[in-house]
Amino acid sequence: MRDYREQAGWSQGELARRLGVSRQTINAVETDKYDPSLPLALRMAKLFALPVPTLFIDDWEPSDDE
Repeated sequence: MRDYREQAGWSQGELARRLGVSRQTINAVETDKYDPSLPLALRMAKLFALPVPTLFIDDWEPSDDE
């Protein structure tokens, strides 16, 4: 998400203001210390006009083991 924020020319504080959260929340999301709630992730994706998976790539794959 940091790359998209920086491409938009926004500081963490500006992004936080646009989303209605604290700057600390944005910092925690960007440093992988906090996973945003689904409503917040949806707002972030809408703000950047991107799908949620594009912002929050998770390389987890289900196991074939049963």
